[in-house]
Amino acid sequence: MNLIEQYGWNNNWQEKLIGSSVAGRVLLEHKNLYRVMTNEGEWLCSLSGKFKFDHDREAFPAVGDWVVLEQMPGEEKGIIQEVLPRSSQFSRKAAGMTTEIQLIAVNVDFVFLVMSLNHDFNVRRLERYLLAAWDSGATPVVVLTKKDACDDLSYYISEVESVAFGVDVFAVSSLTGEGIDNLERLLSAGKTGALLGSSGVGKSSLINALSGVEVMAVSDIREDDSKGRHTTTHRELTLLPSGGLLIDTPGMREFQLWDTSEGVSASFKDIEELGEECRFRDCKHEKEPGCAIQEAIYTGVLKEERYKSYVKLMRELAHIERKNDVAARKVERDKWKQITKVQRSNYKKKK
Repeated sequence: MNLIEQYGWNNNWQEKLIGSSVAGRVLLEHKNLYRVMTNEGEWLCSLSGKFKFDHDREAFPAVGDWVVLEQMPGEEKGIIQEVLPRSSQFSRKAAGMTTEIQLIAVNVDFVFLVMSLNHDFNVRRLERYLLAAWDSGATPVVVLTKKDACDDLSYYISEVESVAFGVDVFAVSSLTGEGIDNLERLLSAGKTGALLGSSGVGKSSLINALSGVEVMAVSDIREDDSKGRHTTTHRELTLLPSGGLLIDTPGMREFQLWDTSEGVSASFKDIEELGEECRFRDCKHEKEPGCAIQEAIYTGVLKEERYKSYVKLMRELAHIERKNDVAARKVERDKWKQITKVQRSNYKKKK
């Protein structure tokens, strides 16, 4: 087996590679410098000037990407010329007022949405993660950590199952090892997973449990609110003894949605199916007669908190869509302003 085959290279990726170019997978990224695993070993790589000029930030390599390289003569260093088309992409809106997106994980088969069985447990946050996970192209899996410290597991499982339709839910303990084998079976040779969740949920401990050795530093959490420090400060791809691969990510204090139109139907199919049963097609689900959603809330079939969360998320997505449209129009205007400016300058030179 070639070295990069251990990191997930297969015939599907080979078909995307043109000619006899050198391919590698990004293990670590730091300020536009990349650690890339190739058949010749691990190289320190940077982006070519042409790539930087021709692409926006979203197209830049991320941990998990497969890239096309040119080796620097006589050195274990390379220049990244191209990023191969991604099989999956989990992203969120970057913090602040910007309309840019932040890549969280790419080319992963499974997105492990991690919550701990303590104060961190938050179904509304899980709904946000599931929206983005369904849209990413990867398979979402819910992982509930610290099972050894939980006295009422059935309550937490039922809460997750009420919002995570068709999603595997595993309760695990990195301390005792219970449930870890379920994750190992998913991460068979060549399969890649990414751990996502807030600080202190036990992502680094999970990687250590799956690796059998301490490959990630672990911090204690505060007992009063179960919150932890950002132990992981960067994204890194780790090869596991099972042959699978895992990307650890920094804890996220907030998760702002980007574009999850397809994920809505998967995450909120219960609400959308109820909406189809309303008497009127244009029902606003407020005080209209024959509203199936309000009836479901009244009878307890649908929790009011879940419906309010759905409405809030839909408003947020509509706001993002409007902002994206405005941003796209501005880019187009600026482009034509620049073209006009160049044309005027050329016309004046000819005169």
